[in-house]
Amino acid sequence: MDFSAFDLIVVGSGFFGATLAERCAEALGLKICVIEQRNHIGGNAWSETDPDTGIEVHTYGSHLFHTSSRNVWDYVNRFSGFSRYRHRVIVRHRDRFFTMPMNLGTLSSLFGRFLSPAEAKALIAAEVATSGIGTPRNLEEKAISLVGRTMYEAFIKGYTAKQWQTDPRELPPDIITRLPVRLTFDDFYFADDHEGLPLAGYAEIFNRMLRRAGIDIVLNTDYFAVRDRIPATTPVVFTGPIDRFFEYKAGVLGWRTLDFQREVVAVGDFQGASVINYPDADVAFTRIHEFRHLHPERSYQTERTVIFREFSRFAGRADDPYYPIDRPADKDRYDVYKTMAAAEPNVIFGGRLGSYRYLDMHQAIGAALKVFDHQIVPYVLEGRPVNKIS
Repeated sequence: MDFSAFDLIVVGSGFFGATLAERCAEALGLKICVIEQRNHIGGNAWSETDPDTGIEVHTYGSHLFHTSSRNVWDYVNRFSGFSRYRHRVIVRHRDRFFTMPMNLGTLSSLFGRFLSPAEAKALIAAEVATSGIGTPRNLEEKAISLVGRTMYEAFIKGYTAKQWQTDPRELPPDIITRLPVRLTFDDFYFADDHEGLPLAGYAEIFNRMLRRAGIDIVLNTDYFAVRDRIPATTPVVFTGPIDRFFEYKAGVLGWRTLDFQREVVAVGDFQGASVINYPDADVAFTRIHEFRHLHPERSYQTERTVIFREFSRFAGRADDPYYPIDRPADKDRYDVYKTMAAAEPNVIFGGRLGSYRYLDMHQAIGAALKVFDHQIVPYVLEGRPVNKIS
């Protein structure tokens, strides 16, 4: 590959990188090279047809699209129409059914009686007062000081321990700032203006974004194996882990990763919902995805279904990082990397891994559109330098 033939190199093809590549090729007529280390485009939002059931699965866990940005919503609708799917989070705790976020239905079920908004508010306040916690010293105390011990024990303690592989009493309190409790029976998970799933599927969205004139895609390629072949004057959009880019000079940032255990079950419907969370500590996984429920408008066969059990753990250097841990030490390290990134010529750092921020899909797209407007366009039309972190 002759990288000198391109106007822009995009490293990573998730929504941040794909949006920038599409905009630069379509709106500016630039020649783009997308370098992707996996064998497919789309990053963690990729989806594919399960070979045994014909059901579209989200390869890296359920991805639910939602946004209140009209700009982002209009943009993604260029590549696919969206269903009217609205997400509910179901929780299975001690073989009982609950919904999240915590709402009047959750509380009424947990406490075994119908609760009005005023009664629920008073009940939580009484539990918080009974705890006697002044200044929380750890995550457990912080959670109890927000919602009381009963809800903490049921929904937060075990789930947090599995997510972090750490006793909540050993985690700092600032990991959580608030635990929303809705004093209504509204159990829809998101409250954005727009929500749905792509009728064409996520894979087709990325195909329509990137498989076009002006964009070359290089799969199964590690950027660090070819970076010396990229001209220093060619701008690069880097969406991989920022600590790896700088060869861990300021230390290794904390990341979480996920493992998925796939199973094909000989029933038409395994659990009756797209996602069920398992907060109990004696269940090894955190949730089960059943993807057929993401698209009730489709006529899937009813003899078999496919499920993914999800496990959370710390990421090593050989793992694909999913989420920044963002502990105080991580924040300090990232500040060093952010300063280094600002001084790196011709490189834009973005996406969840490049900016060390938890970004939902709509946020990644929104950030990319801003980078395009405020950095790429001025670079192309006015010759301004490109060396900023998104």
